[in-house]
Amino acid sequence: MAKAAPRTVQKSKTAPPQPKRTDPKAAPSHADLLHEIGLKGKLLPGCSDGKAWRGSGPKRDVRSPIDGSLLATVREADGKDYDHAVGALAAAFPKWRDVPAPRRGELVRQWGERLRAKKEPLGRLVSLETGKSLPEGLGEVQEMIDICDYAVGLSRTLGGKTLPSERTNHRLMEQWHPLGIVGVISAFNFPVAVYAWNTALALVCGDVVLWKPSEKTPLTAIAVQTMLMDLAKEHGHPGITGLVVGNGPTIGQRMTADQRIPLVSATGSTRMGKAVAQAVSARLGRTILELGGNNAIIVTPSADLDLALRAVLFGAIGTAGQRCTTTRRLLLHKDVAKPFTQRLLAAYAQVKVGDPFATGVQMGPLIDEAAVQGFVKAVAEARRQGGKVLCGGEALPDLGPCYVQPTLVQAPKKAFPLAHEETFAPILYLFEYGTLQEAIGLQNEVRQGLSSAIFTTDMREAETFLGATGSDCGIANVNLGTSGAEIGGAFGGEKDTGGGRESGSDAWKQYMRRQTNTINYGKDLPLAQGIEFEL
Repeated sequence: MAKAAPRTVQKSKTAPPQPKRTDPKAAPSHADLLHEIGLKGKLLPGCSDGKAWRGSGPKRDVRSPIDGSLLATVREADGKDYDHAVGALAAAFPKWRDVPAPRRGELVRQWGERLRAKKEPLGRLVSLETGKSLPEGLGEVQEMIDICDYAVGLSRTLGGKTLPSERTNHRLMEQWHPLGIVGVISAFNFPVAVYAWNTALALVCGDVVLWKPSEKTPLTAIAVQTMLMDLAKEHGHPGITGLVVGNGPTIGQRMTADQRIPLVSATGSTRMGKAVAQAVSARLGRTILELGGNNAIIVTPSADLDLALRAVLFGAIGTAGQRCTTTRRLLLHKDVAKPFTQRLLAAYAQVKVGDPFATGVQMGPLIDEAAVQGFVKAVAEARRQGGKVLCGGEALPDLGPCYVQPTLVQAPKKAFPLAHEETFAPILYLFEYGTLQEAIGLQNEVRQGLSSAIFTTDMREAETFLGATGSDCGIANVNLGTSGAEIGGAFGGEKDTGGGRESGSDAWKQYMRRQTNTINYGKDLPLAQGIEFEL
């Protein structure tokens, strides 16, 4: 299938230099790449119990959104495959939880080393399967490496508190113990990083992990599971990670209803998260929910506009607007709204859309044609509600069925309900505000509460934004954008984003069960609340 040259957002009389495709001699063929990363054959099994591969469900063709090429076919898991995988994990857990945490950390350390060795081909596969740029694909694998490094340190620092006891000759303390099987449901936009955030921590905590990846991106999942399965076997602990590729009714609903899985960590839409929460809570299980985002950047009169421009541009078009932390709303103070909008339009005019492996391309395709239809529908609805499309707004069928233009929409002065919804596409809505309180009100009025940012050099504005009356999001940044996060901090959001936390800080506690202990090393038995009980 021949591909047209990448395009900029707006046409001009002087065409920009056309990006050149990466040297094909330097880029392996699809088949060679899959073989290099451990995927052999055109039909791949989609279920692993950590010891062997199987798959008895329907076949699913996996195509790249870049050019529609067939990458491989996966035989999905069916109900029996699922039950077999969960049973194997349940059998492996008692042995794994007894392994000292630092030794569990050594396995994770070696996982990180194998990821370093395979960073380039795995990152390339991420880009090929999702349509991300190659730097983004490589960056996602680097996130996996980083969380492995973090988890190795955590394996030697897991611990509870010793607390003051009110009774003489007593010690009061807390312990944290392994929880069991952790179910991970991941989304297509970060097909491996989010899994690693959960799995690296869960493994050092003594848990075993069952992974349901997005059925849109199963190949990266199969590659990572292959790597982990081989490593666990070498350590004498086969079966500590499992994989089940399949759709929601076949696999997802089984996982959320399964009493054998005490914790389900799910990343996806708010609609999906609510269904997961209801099913898991009905059996009194736990959830870590990482759901929708509708993130805003506030630009104040004192802002460094050069800094803000770069952050807004990347935040809005990175991963073609398909990040949960994508910048979807831009709140501009009336004094800077006009000049900043003009600079933003000039920046958008230079954005190159096309094959993400081509040199100079900043934005690749959406994940599939359904996502393009969602984009087109959102742009039409924006116009209907009074929004003005400043640039973009069109699909790019000459590039392929999954390409669209990055789009800026000036929000109307009246109510604009569409801006309260999350459209997983590169659409940025522009608002004007008068006071900081007004901007914070606009920031907080949506139901999602993941990431937020303010650009200011005024200390009072920054501290107000970070305070209790400021941003109501789980992430609040000053002078950097909404997209991206550091491994060391807990990642997650409030309200319809689900309230879950992954990655750093004390997020590890969610993967363990807490136990309070009291030890009496004296000769008396003082009872609680001073109760006297004599025999």
